[in-house]
Amino acid sequence: MKIAVLAHLKHPIRKPFMGGLEAFTYEVTKLLLQRGHEVTLFASEHSDPNLNVHSILSDVDYDMETLSRFRSHELSEDFISTHHAYLELMQEIDQYDFDVVFNNSLNYVPITMATLMQTPMVTVLHTPPIFEMKRAILAANRYKKLTYVSVSETNASSWEPYITECKVIQNGINLDKWIFTAKNAGNYVLWFGRIHPDKGTHFAIAAAKLAGRPIKIAGSVADKHYFETFVKPLLDESAEWVEHCTHEELNDLIGNAAVSVITPCWEEPFGLVVAESLACGTPVAGFARGALPKIVNNETGCLTAACSVVELAKCINDAAQLSRKACRAHAESALDIQEMVSSYENVFAQVIENCESKYAL
Repeated sequence: MKIAVLAHLKHPIRKPFMGGLEAFTYEVTKLLLQRGHEVTLFASEHSDPNLNVHSILSDVDYDMETLSRFRSHELSEDFISTHHAYLELMQEIDQYDFDVVFNNSLNYVPITMATLMQTPMVTVLHTPPIFEMKRAILAANRYKKLTYVSVSETNASSWEPYITECKVIQNGINLDKWIFTAKNAGNYVLWFGRIHPDKGTHFAIAAAKLAGRPIKIAGSVADKHYFETFVKPLLDESAEWVEHCTHEELNDLIGNAAVSVITPCWEEPFGLVVAESLACGTPVAGFARGALPKIVNNETGCLTAACSVVELAKCINDAAQLSRKACRAHAESALDIQEMVSSYENVFAQVIENCESKYAL
């Protein structure tokens, strides 16, 4: 198949990843290429060139300190630049003669423009409903041309007021790249991901201290005010921030942790960090928000619906007693990226066939 992959433009698609969406886009593009498809990734300039990138947005102004393209007073310019990048692409996308457009942009422009183009499009819902996409989807529904996929059953449910037919393909990870550690060398617990209010880093630190365990924090600061106000004051000899790690460093940190602490403060649509932790054999303790209760079972983690630090501390110590082999086995049976990509290939084939039937003489 000849596939156009549309990336989110907030960050370049390259390692080390800024978040789960960048990791998803990177891995799925790479595997589609490996499977022999003719793939073009439409992304920002500094994305990994091995992904056959067609740049639609310059990264000259991408700031590695703030992890954004523009300073806060220039946010409107960021919005306009992204709008025009997608608009120009979608105005000419039919000229590339793709079989299907695989839309991971989280932007309203591709959805709106898809009602005017001949090439069928599959849009992945990586988040709960957001304002711009809700409006675009409701308007596009009149044309009945678009296909939607959610990354979890939980997230699909949140979109039901706007999308009546939504397929579900659960996210997966490359299990070959997340090495299983049968026995952890450390007694510490680990929190990893983007340091942002949505991720609740400070809850994890407070709970670890209450549980009597040291904690390591791995990740970049996505919200400087949150970090300075809520996270930094809690850092001490028992709570260490190791900043943004390479994949190998992170694999080692996860594998040698007693427990990974996952603390979403929003309706987390999936949570790749859960899959990565389980693949390394490390049980999970966390808040039962969003899709987490569907990914974590009693053999692989302990969750609390209370969003309470006291309850989370108890979950940490309970999760530390769980079988690491069971965690890896669950990841292999339910969170394999190869199965995920095969499911997307089936969806692509179906929408291409439907499109060809529609225009057949």
